Amino acid sequence: MNILQAIRNNIPNAVTCCNMLSGALACIAAFHAFEPWWWGLQGYQVAFILIAAAAVFDFFDGFTARLLHATSPLGKELDSLSDAVSFGLAPGMVLYNMLTQYATECSCAGYIAMLIPIFGALRLAKFNVSTDQSTTFTGLPIPANAIFWIGFTNLYAEHHASVPTWLVAVLVVAFSLLMVCNLRMFSLKLHSLSVKENYKQYLLVLAFVLSVAFCGVTGLAWAILFYILLSAVTKQD
Repeated sequence: MNILQAIRNNIPNAVTCCNMLSGALACIAAFHAFEPWWWGLQGYQVAFILIAAAAVFDFFDGFTARLLHATSPLGKELDSLSDAVSFGLAPGMVLYNMLTQYATECSCAGYIAMLIPIFGALRLAKFNVSTDQSTTFTGLPIPANAIFWIGFTNLYAEHHASVPTWLVAVLVVAFSLLMVCNLRMFSLKLHSLSVKENYKQYLLVLAFVLSVAFCGVTGLAWAILFYILLSAVTKQD
């Protein structure tokens, strides 16, 4: 293998490492949750941006691997490890710091957030050994779970006084179990532009646009709830 070929084969892995780096920086930002950190934004807001950046890198590593014909077992494992950091540990750390700050009635409430990275890792492990999740998913995908927690923690930061800690704990447990349950959920991948064949994907995109337009960042949580409901009431091919 010549040097140019080696570089080409490792470009997707470099993109994946950018995913992991974004997630690691998001974890650091989470521990500065209520301090001005970057560009005048508070730490938790910077964490949201970094998790979103990780999602972009997560999309482009697979795209780049297919474009360059550089897919590999190493890349698959590295992708899962990066996702565990960016979409499991990072949102867990944001919620941990939120609860540590606001859940004064229970000093150990923040530790419930550790279920997010634990069950996220279980979800990724199940995905890696599965052979039937190319066009549909079994359980809530870990990036979708991270998107929900971005929306919810934004709501919690703004309205924590009216959100009881027990409700946060129930949501953590519920979404952790959703990641490892047997609920079949549709993928966002489009195999054509046909509205008839991809109506669920188009509905979900519309739900995201409307939710964010009317509710801001918090709308991400509502869009993921819609995704779960739509998957539950429709048949997955």
